[in-house]
Amino acid sequence: MEDTRDEIKTAEIKRVDLDDVLVNELGQFGPFQLRYMVLVSIPLILSASMGEYIFSAAAIPHRCRVPECGEDSKLVRFDPDWLTNAMPERTSASTCGRYRPRDISVNGSLDYCPADLFDSSVTVECDSYVYARDNSVVYEFDLGCQEFMRVLAGTLNSVGTLLVLPITGYVSDRFGRRVALIISVFNLALIGFIRAFSVNYNMYLALQILQTTLGAGSFSAAYIFAAELVGPKWRVLASATAMSMFSTGQVILGAVAWVIQPWRYMIMAIHIPSFLIISYYWILSESIRWLLSKQRFEEARTALENIARVNKTHISEKSMQGLLMPPAVTAESAKESKDGLLKTIFKSKILLRRVCTTPVWWITTTFVYYGLSINSTSLSDTIYLNFILTVAIEIPGCFTGVFLLDRIGRKPTLSAGFFFSAACNIAFVFIPSDVSVARLVVYLAGKFGISLVLSSLYLYTSELYPTEFRHTLLAFSSMIGRIGSITAPLTPVLMDYWHGIPSMLFGGMSILSGLLILTQPETRGTKMPDTLADAEAIGRNTK
Repeated sequence: MEDTRDEIKTAEIKRVDLDDVLVNELGQFGPFQLRYMVLVSIPLILSASMGEYIFSAAAIPHRCRVPECGEDSKLVRFDPDWLTNAMPERTSASTCGRYRPRDISVNGSLDYCPADLFDSSVTVECDSYVYARDNSVVYEFDLGCQEFMRVLAGTLNSVGTLLVLPITGYVSDRFGRRVALIISVFNLALIGFIRAFSVNYNMYLALQILQTTLGAGSFSAAYIFAAELVGPKWRVLASATAMSMFSTGQVILGAVAWVIQPWRYMIMAIHIPSFLIISYYWILSESIRWLLSKQRFEEARTALENIARVNKTHISEKSMQGLLMPPAVTAESAKESKDGLLKTIFKSKILLRRVCTTPVWWITTTFVYYGLSINSTSLSDTIYLNFILTVAIEIPGCFTGVFLLDRIGRKPTLSAGFFFSAACNIAFVFIPSDVSVARLVVYLAGKFGISLVLSSLYLYTSELYPTEFRHTLLAFSSMIGRIGSITAPLTPVLMDYWHGIPSMLFGGMSILSGLLILTQPETRGTKMPDTLADAEAIGRNTK
């Protein structure tokens, strides 16, 4: 009789969703979630350190060294009065040619070097260089007039970021969010610190791609933490906060590089604080959603009780049992589990369409985002201030999404962001260069629009995929999106053919992605899907 009673009680317990428990019992954003956001914000800020190559491999104005005028080092007066006697007048910050010296025994000095020493009718290439500054690998490793080698640092950074995302996604979904986060930040710090001791440029480049390949997943790992614990009402704010923390880290990066200009010391100062993240193994608990998806129910129970204790709330035993109840094993679910990710994608037309569509959004977003940053050198004369301005405008872009995503929806916000950025980029082409204020306003408005898209895209992509594959498919979309960041450094070269080509490309791709957004379902007000069936049900007219 007692066994029958227990069976009835068990039958009365229904499987419940974590979002329902957060809304009705544990709290959507209590002290526990606030503490989590503060802890996760630190690695989000530190993940911006992978962009330090912008300063350590920054372009430095350089010119030919003129030994006939007493120049015997790379760092002498950059613009002496006699310079036009020895080389053509410079039309840009750097030059790679000089007049051929005459075959005479008389030499000039650093103070006086007459034109008679040179044949101004013949120009020859530089065989050594003088630099305006010494705070870059360009000076350290004598990369004057090797622009391709210099920008290779940025290209390899993007390639490494492409390679890391599936690795981080696999580690996160297989071994846990906490393990993925700690390993990523530790690799970012360790390899970055070692790179400060590079003895040549080849070593610098090798460590650059190794660092990003093994450590650049720190942002996505931290972001997943922020997105998975809060309730539906606070998910948009958590996403915007995560993105703004990365932008804040970029502002800090620019400020540190401005204060500590020797590139080796700057790299060390940027990366040393990241070693503190090792302590997160003891102070940061694992994601509840991940524990539930892996059916690690004892750990999940302990974590849920801890949330209730910190938030001063209560979770009923019925809800606890409903959360910790293994999903019913049906023939269909067993087959999906056996099939694995690839077969599941190809057997689900809905999931396949999303997997084919979301990477296009990411390619466009990274292409426009990094392209606008790369083409922004005319904003000011100081590269540090220029960098800080272009990343600071992202912060209001991130929080604008907070006011729009839950009011008008994910699709209208993202589509409008793409279209707005497209309009600004296309308009920028036709604004005369002498109207500097208008050009600056329109340029920053375009960056604002794409920043709104970027901050919203992480959330929207996360909401389209089930928990079991969420980080893997988010990482896949972001990985393919790195095609945009890899090709973005090539856009300034296109200006040699027509000044408006980069901006027109930014505008055209934004229009395409703005239209593709409209092909996917709206996720506002929906639960974050835990299973494939939940993900496929998004957008259907079911209660």
